[in-house]
Amino acid sequence: KPEGITEDHIKLRAFPFSLQGAAKDWIYYLEPNSIASWTALKKVFLERYFPASRAASIRKEICGVRQGNESLTEYWERFKHLVSSCPQHQITEQLLIQYFYEGLLPMDRNILDAA
Repeated sequence: KPEGITEDHIKLRAFPFSLQGAAKDWIYYLEPNSIASWTALKKVFLERYFPASRAASIRKEICGVRQGNESLTEYWERFKHLVSSCPQHQITEQLLIQYFYEGLLPMDRNILDAA
């Protein structure tokens, strides 16, 4: 990283190269210098391309996640994927751990309790 350049500045400049299609068009049609920070860009982008209804649906899914007939590893991977699929789920780490734990099968919960 060059001296004097912040990580946020790098993210702000690199982000457009990660986009495709309509999202790429959208970012290039923004008013020049209308977004001055990575935080602002992230907020505007998520509001446009990740509607609140979708976030609410994924939050609900996270809160009610259950292991089912998966192995502990498969359940963990599915849980991580679910959480990462919603960047603005706004669920604390403590609650995420609680939801994961509560969704475990009793046998796997006992194994974790004994560890």
